[in-house]
Amino acid sequence: MQRICVIGGSRYFGKLLVKRLQADGHRVTVINRGSTPPPAGVEHLVVDRNDEAALVAALGARTFDVVVDQVCYTPVQAAIAARAFAGRTRRYVMTSTIEVYDPAGAAVPGSEGTAVPTGAAVPEESVDPGAWPVAMDLPWHDEAYLEAHYAEGKRQAEAVLTRAGGFAFASVRSAHVLGGGEREFTGRLAHYTRRIAHGEEITVHARALPTVFIHYAELADLLRWAATGSGFTGPLNACSDGLLDVRDLAAAVAAQTGREPVYRTVAAGGTASPFSFDRHYAMSNARAKELGFAFSRTADWLPGAVAEALAPSAAPTT
Repeated sequence: MQRICVIGGSRYFGKLLVKRLQADGHRVTVINRGSTPPPAGVEHLVVDRNDEAALVAALGARTFDVVVDQVCYTPVQAAIAARAFAGRTRRYVMTSTIEVYDPAGAAVPGSEGTAVPTGAAVPEESVDPGAWPVAMDLPWHDEAYLEAHYAEGKRQAEAVLTRAGGFAFASVRSAHVLGGGEREFTGRLAHYTRRIAHGEEITVHARALPTVFIHYAELADLLRWAATGSGFTGPLNACSDGLLDVRDLAAAVAAQTGREPVYRTVAAGGTASPFSFDRHYAMSNARAKELGFAFSRTADWLPGAVAEALAPSAAPTT
């Protein structure tokens, strides 16, 4: 049994992670702003993680074996967490994103990473958080700025926690997450099920290129493993086996709706439907496999995820 703190953990794979950690017999504490209570038996600290003094006061004398941070988006948040949890935990796991590799297939401009050939699955070392520049003085508290610079916020958050030194740090760079029906609050898969079922257009790039995905339950399991079953440090890519492009995804929906997708090609540089990419956008999951995590195949779980999204109860919530 371990004492585990989950920052966030109020929805989707974070909520499932909390339930699974609790079912494993761990003592779980959830920190969030109180919008959603955790399951019965889970300690709940209601506090804004952006308020350092309030966070430290809420933590009191508590210590943890592991902290899993589901909602760290900026270097400012990371720096607050690094100070608040230094000496309180031996391990810190941050949920990060495939978007740290944008554009995929090469080292991100300005990084000290190693370029890989176009079309290759990107390994973790392509974006090295230990070498990534950090700028605390950017307007990270501005929601519009943060939304427009989501990937950079995640890269810099990883960089701050990598250099913090108060605990062993690992980041899990998640692929695009699907599954769960109404739990999938972004509505990206529902975009396809709704539009294809009603004969509405799907907008795509002229040459839509593939990306990688992960089922929300598999991501919860990987985070549980990262927290309690593995001692790796540094970044780790998390994606199911197998590439999909936007037409593959639409075909999976069409197979269950009985209606063929209607496509409209956008001009170069235009905005297309979710998961239509004009660049190869795939990660390598080789490191996680070498460390002992076994991934499923996207083709095996995607039909079930589509069925959940088509269910009448699956209208996304915000």
